[in-house]
Amino acid sequence: MLPMTDQISVAEAPPAAAGAAAYRRRLTPKQMEAEVFARATRAIRAADAADPLSRARAVADNRRLWEAVRASVMDPTNTLPTPLRAQIAGVAIAVLRECDSAEPDLGFVAEMNEHFAAGLWR
Repeated sequence: MLPMTDQISVAEAPPAAAGAAAYRRRLTPKQMEAEVFARATRAIRAADAADPLSRARAVADNRRLWEAVRASVMDPTNTLPTPLRAQIAGVAIAVLRECDSAEPDLGFVAEMNEHFAAGLWR
């Protein structure tokens, strides 16, 4: 992170960055989560045709995303209904298992990301 004197405020940010910041401020927390899944999906879809390092990075990023999802639904303070939490945990475990395989099915990972993003946008 840059020292405070070197940081750029949103007011000083270039127009594209300022536009992105304004966009994020209009999103609900669920929509922000959907954006995280959408970003991960784009990386996974691009990884199919990417170099091995980019592919590994996309898989690792998706793994971290789904590990966070699994941890969140396993947290006893999570207020989602228990059956829904169990279902989400099952999907997370399946995606994590796929990410850990020698040749992960990136189509499956992207599809799960898309399903969750769509559900969060509702």
